[in-house]
Amino acid sequence: MTSSVPTALDLCRALVQRPSVTPSDAGALGLIENTLKTGGFATHRVVFNEAGWPDIDNLYARVGSAAPCLVFAGHTDVVPPGDATKWRFEPFSAEIAEGMIWGRGAVDMKGGLAAAIAASLAFVARHGVPRKGSIAFLITGDEEGPAVNGTVKLLEWAKARGERFDHCVLGEPTNPEALGDMIKIGRRGSLTGRLIVHGRQGHVGYPQLADNPAHHILRLLTALRGTPLDAGTPHFDASNLEITTIDVGNPATNVIPGEARATFNIRFNDLWSPDTLEAEIRRRVASVADGARYDLAFDPTNAVAFLTAPGPFVDLVTEAVAVETGRRPALSTTGGTSDARFIKAFCPVVEFGLVGKTMHAVDERVAISELESLTAIYGRILEAYFA
Repeated sequence: MTSSVPTALDLCRALVQRPSVTPSDAGALGLIENTLKTGGFATHRVVFNEAGWPDIDNLYARVGSAAPCLVFAGHTDVVPPGDATKWRFEPFSAEIAEGMIWGRGAVDMKGGLAAAIAASLAFVARHGVPRKGSIAFLITGDEEGPAVNGTVKLLEWAKARGERFDHCVLGEPTNPEALGDMIKIGRRGSLTGRLIVHGRQGHVGYPQLADNPAHHILRLLTALRGTPLDAGTPHFDASNLEITTIDVGNPATNVIPGEARATFNIRFNDLWSPDTLEAEIRRRVASVADGARYDLAFDPTNAVAFLTAPGPFVDLVTEAVAVETGRRPALSTTGGTSDARFIKAFCPVVEFGLVGKTMHAVDERVAISELESLTAIYGRILEAYFA
C-alpha cells in the first residue's frame, strides 16, 4: 500500500467524527467522495426526495468502464447515540483506547465502508484502473431510516444511466462473535400486521351487557401462533410470527374495554411472498373469529425474502474470508433486513462485514486489528475477482 492511500483506521475515525444521524449527512459522504476522487474514481452525488419523507444525499462512484463490475455497498447514516453521558467517550469522538475505535457507527457501518474504500484504493494503486472490469460504490444516507430516498432509488438512477453490476458485497456487520463467523447470502422478508378487535364497553359486574374484545383478541392471536407457518427451507429457518404489542387502552379495573389492538411482525422465508402470507394470516383469523368484529391491516413492505445461491461468487468470498481468518464462515440468512433486499434485483449480493456485538449499543466500538483484517479480506476478494 502506497503512502498516498488512506488506511481504514484513518477513514473510519474521520467518518465516525461526522455525526451523520439519519437523515443528516454531516459531511460523511463528502469525505468519501473526495477520497475516492483522489484515488481515480468518477463520483456522483445524488439527492432524492419524496413528499412526506426527508431529502437524502447519496453517492455513486466507479473506476473502470468494462464488465464485470464488482460493487461495494453501504451506508453512512447511523442511529442516534442516546444519552451521551452513558458512553465511555463522546459518541462521535472516534477515540482510540484498548486497541479499538470507539463511537457511533464504528461497527454499523462506517468501519465496513472504510475497509472497502481502503482496499479498493490500494488495489487501484497497485494495478491501475481495471482494464477488464470495474469497481463501484453505492452509498446511501438512508439505511437506518425509512429507506425511501436511498439505495432503492440510487439503483434505479444508476440503471437509467446504463450502469450494470455483476456482483455486490454489502459491508454490514455480519459476524456474531469473531471475524470469519458468517456470510449472509440472503435475508428473510418482513411483514407487519395490525389487528383491531371491536367490542362493547361495560361494567365488569354486568358482563352480559358488554362484549369484551380482550377475550376475542386472545383467541385470534393464539390462532396466529398456534401452528407453525412452515418448517424452514434448506437455506432459511422457519418463518416466525412475533406479537409486539397488545393494548386495550384501559387503566380502570372495573371497566370492560371497548376495543383491543395488537401488532405483530413476521420474518418469513422464501416459501412466502407478502401476498401469500397475508392471505394465510387472514384465513387463520377468520377461522376462529366466531362472530368477533375486527379489522386486520398490513403495512406496506419492500422486505421480501431472497437468496444468493451458493456458487462461484459465494465460494470466492468464502475463500477470501477463510484464508485471512482461518475460519470457514457459515452461510446464513438470519437477522433483520438490509439494503441487500434492493440490490438483489440488480445483481447477486452477499453481506460480509465486522463483528456486530456493539452495533446500535452504547460504547459501540471496533478493534483496529479487526478493521485491518476486514480490509485484507476485501483486498483478497478484489484480487481473486479480477484475476
